[in-house]
Amino acid sequence: MAQWVAACTVDDIEAEDLIRFDHAGRVFAIYRSPEGDFYATDGICTHEHAFLADGLVMGDIIECPKHNGRFNYKTGAAKGAPVCVNLATYPVRLEGSAVLVDVG
Repeated sequence: MAQWVAACTVDDIEAEDLIRFDHAGRVFAIYRSPEGDFYATDGICTHEHAFLADGLVMGDIIECPKHNGRFNYKTGAAKGAPVCVNLATYPVRLEGSAVLVDVG
């Protein structure tokens, strides 16, 4: 069942960047692609407990700040050692300037 929650506004994230979003005891990462599209994933690396919002976005890749593991934030796919478990991804939609994430 969908549960749409306002995570931020479009102005909160620059292109090719991300922010951390905490909701109901969970951590998410909200991304803005170089093209201006928005995406959401789990906010903690699947390798070790590191917050992805502290990492570096390059194109459609998020690099974990702890051991430099890489994920495609659009698909959640693990792209580089030491990560081998994909990230969960979440639907995103815009309502005016609000960025909503389906956390359901």
